[in-house]
Amino acid sequence: MDDQVQCSAKGCRADARFVLVWNNPKVHTPDREKTWVACEDHRTPLSDHLDVRGFLRRVDPLAS
Repeated sequence: MDDQVQCSAKGCRADARFVLVWNNPKVHTPDREKTWVACEDHRTPLSDHLDVRGFLRRVDPLAS
């Protein structure tokens, strides 16, 4: 069984290391948390994409 989680960045097949927790307040209730996962290389660009829109809540390490 493959327990590895791949990065959410388009075309990336690297192992994810971080969970980006976000919420779009125009669409989701305040308690709803959506997630993307990111590798080391895509942590910043994906975080920036969400943060510019005011969606990023936090970045957590991906649990093993």
